[in-house]
Amino acid sequence: MEKEVQGKYRHFKGSIVEVLGIALHTETKEEMVVYVHPDKIEGYEGNSMWVRPRPMFFGEKEVDGVMVPRFVKIEE
Repeated sequence: MEKEVQGKYRHFKGSIVEVLGIALHTETKEEMVVYVHPDKIEGYEGNSMWVRPRPMFFGEKEVDGVMVPRFVKIEE
């Protein structure tokens, strides 16, 4: 796993997630960011584990007409 991606990130909506590392999709070999979302999400218990394609995780999202990073690494 790549250590440089591990750590805490702030989602553009304000929540904090913990990135565990990068995994590969078994069929496509697409890189996926594996992270834990400690906040309670409706329908899921706390500390839910999630994956998101690497380009999407580190990409941008339009918010009120402005492009912002989807996730930003924060100091620990």
